[in-house]
Amino acid sequence: MRKDTLHVLYGTDPRQMVPRLLEGLGDIFPSDRDAGIALKPNLVVPSPSTTGATTDPRIVDALLSWLRSRGYRHISIIESAWVGVRDTHEAYSVCGYTELSSKWDVPLIDLKDDETRTMRAGDLSIDVCVKALDADFLINLPVLKGHCQTRMTCALKNLKGCIPDKEKRRFHRLGLHKPIAALGSILKPHLNIVDGIIGDLNFEEGGTPVRMDRMIAGIDPVRIDTYVASLMGFAPEDIGYIPLAASMGAGETGPTAVEELNSPEDSTGDLSQDGRVARYARYIDDKDACSACYGSLMHAIDRMGEGRARRSGQTFRVGQAYRDQKPDGIGIGSCCAGCPVHVPGCPPSARDIIDALEKMDT
Repeated sequence: MRKDTLHVLYGTDPRQMVPRLLEGLGDIFPSDRDAGIALKPNLVVPSPSTTGATTDPRIVDALLSWLRSRGYRHISIIESAWVGVRDTHEAYSVCGYTELSSKWDVPLIDLKDDETRTMRAGDLSIDVCVKALDADFLINLPVLKGHCQTRMTCALKNLKGCIPDKEKRRFHRLGLHKPIAALGSILKPHLNIVDGIIGDLNFEEGGTPVRMDRMIAGIDPVRIDTYVASLMGFAPEDIGYIPLAASMGAGETGPTAVEELNSPEDSTGDLSQDGRVARYARYIDDKDACSACYGSLMHAIDRMGEGRARRSGQTFRVGQAYRDQKPDGIGIGSCCAGCPVHVPGCPPSARDIIDALEKMDT
């Protein structure tokens, strides 16, 4: 497979789709059957893939079957859930990966407990988990989905699960786009297989799933994200980390040859956001917010209704920059404890936020 080529396969059954997708990749896998292969899914939260948040375990099941049938012995699954989840094994269990571990005798690595190595990209130093850096062959398995802060998340942003929680928080203080691009120039997957079976085109942590019935494979994560951005109606420059990643050597934005391995008629998905994220953002003052708090607030607004958020008459404050400050408005999360109305938690749940707003009405 060439770096300037993407393969797209439409369908609904990953167990049939994965072998067909892998057949067209050519001789890109290690010749040494003792090579260490690491699979990096997106298990940002402990939610089933049907919510649109996490990588479908059927994809990983089929991939493990294919790898084992070709004699690869040293395979691991590596991930670090977002900062709101203290133990990634909860996500492994809920998302069906504990069963895969037993079935294929493959270890589940919680990168929250991994050692790190300080790497440099441009003027940024980033601590990266050693098990990701030292893998002989890293397979990146992101979900095609939206994100309430960066508009979309796919191949490049999925690598954020390969850094410790303290770095994840720092990424948000730095504005996400530049550090995501820098990480992409440091940690380069050997293969990216995108789960576009079911995704959430609005929220990273799922809840409003959309069937898209497709998978995408490619070597270059920048080309993949450029293509996915176009599917979602964005230009590369609309997603700040894409052109930055290209400029830092993580990959290229194009031109790219997209080879469809079957007919798009096999796909029923409509890849378009409905505009809720942009509308809800009008009620939020976000300063260096982690995705966990920001996402909970987005879900709370979505569930209680935009009208309720508007009627509160106050701005929602969220983010690390509010720590030790006393702004007005409704503070979301521990960092915003100085607000006159405060919803505690790191992060608070959407239910916590809704309950706090309901108390304001009584």
